[in-house]
Amino acid sequence: MKPQAFDYARPDSADEAVGLLADGGDDARILAGGQSLMAVLNLRLAQPSVLIDISRVPDLNYVKNDGKTLAIGAAATQGMVEWRGELAREVPLLAQAFPHISHFQIRNRGTVCGSIAHADPSAELPLALLALGGQVVLRSRRGRRVVEADDFFQGMLMTARAADELVEEVRYPLARSGERYAFEEFSGRHGDFAVCAVAAVVNQDGIRLAVGGVSDRPRLKRFGALAAADLDGAINDFAWELDAKDDHHASAKFRRQLVRHLGRTAIERARAQESK
Repeated sequence: MKPQAFDYARPDSADEAVGLLADGGDDARILAGGQSLMAVLNLRLAQPSVLIDISRVPDLNYVKNDGKTLAIGAAATQGMVEWRGELAREVPLLAQAFPHISHFQIRNRGTVCGSIAHADPSAELPLALLALGGQVVLRSRRGRRVVEADDFFQGMLMTARAADELVEEVRYPLARSGERYAFEEFSGRHGDFAVCAVAAVVNQDGIRLAVGGVSDRPRLKRFGALAAADLDGAINDFAWELDAKDDHHASAKFRRQLVRHLGRTAIERARAQESK
């Protein structure tokens, strides 16, 4: 199939992009890397009347370490983040997650903010943002608002973004003293969407365990400083809370087992780093 006919706009600034989005409303879509949107358009699952191409907007094309977060602008590609020499030190969980994302060609074109805005429940970047307690900056003609990752992802491909808001920036917290991180994923083939992915953040006070690919959105559970003997039971309870469903990729039972196995593996791997 081919997309329905649409108008194409290429703004030169973030201000212009926000104005076009406000004028277009529900009939407008932001185009950055296009790696999620073009598939949706070709299947006519979305039929916008105008595409607003922000891929060449200079004031949205940045990756900045502000001392507390790694701030990533809407036009910055995944490759721009992945290939930072400092990434493993700045945001170790992101450095572990990137190799699981599709293939080189996709990461070379796809944007980080685009993946966050698309909110696929199997995607790695929303999962990492949730596990780390990151933020999403939304901008419209009415101004800016900052939404916690916990509140941003609301359901299958659904977010807290209003139709006239641009995902202007996402903020991944920098590595904090005493914290260790691990990312694990299972998929049918390398580069496929995750059947189940988990991200673990461990410190002396407890564990943050985020799971993707099992529920309608990435989900987060906070545990206290569990002893090893209590870990399996706690992860098992979480696996049942996710309300997994059968589909043509995997059964609900198999997905729950993946949560148990990958969850424990990730936590143990993060704890092992802590003991070094």
